[in-house]
Amino acid sequence: MEELSVRRITEPTEIDKLTEWMYAWWGEREGYTREAVKDSLLHSLNRDRLPMTFGLYRKGMLIGMFQFTNSDLFVRPDLTPWLANVYLDPAFRGKGFGRYMLSTVKDRAKAHLRAGELFLFTKHIGLYEKFGWIFREEIDTHLEPRIQRLYRLPLSDGGDHGGKER
Repeated sequence: MEELSVRRITEPTEIDKLTEWMYAWWGEREGYTREAVKDSLLHSLNRDRLPMTFGLYRKGMLIGMFQFTNSDLFVRPDLTPWLANVYLDPAFRGKGFGRYMLSTVKDRAKAHLRAGELFLFTKHIGLYEKFGWIFREEIDTHLEPRIQRLYRLPLSDGGDHGGKER
């Protein structure tokens, strides 16, 4: 892809854009103020602990993001860590940029997390499987939509036999 890079965001230079994306996507709907979303994001710009925020840059401009977090789904506090807030600016969707960003997640997780697996929940079917994620189960998130899909991504290079988990 053309001049694309994914890098960890540790300084607040991009905080206004990140805040607008997350507030418009889930913050307002879930009853958070812009300031609360911004504060949460400011505390995710960590170098050496979770949560961590990564940005997708095209020619130096931030066009997408994802995070690694300790928790993301209230009804599953037993699972950690999580891939969360996978977001691509609408102007760049459908052009392969999201595919590029998602293709970097496993290597970033291996480099920055001390974990054997990563979790996510999503309403999307058939997207994350392309990047090695394994469907685990449908789950009642108590969010909208209520029933979503729970996935795991093995981070070790061996020991996973694929398929639906027990």
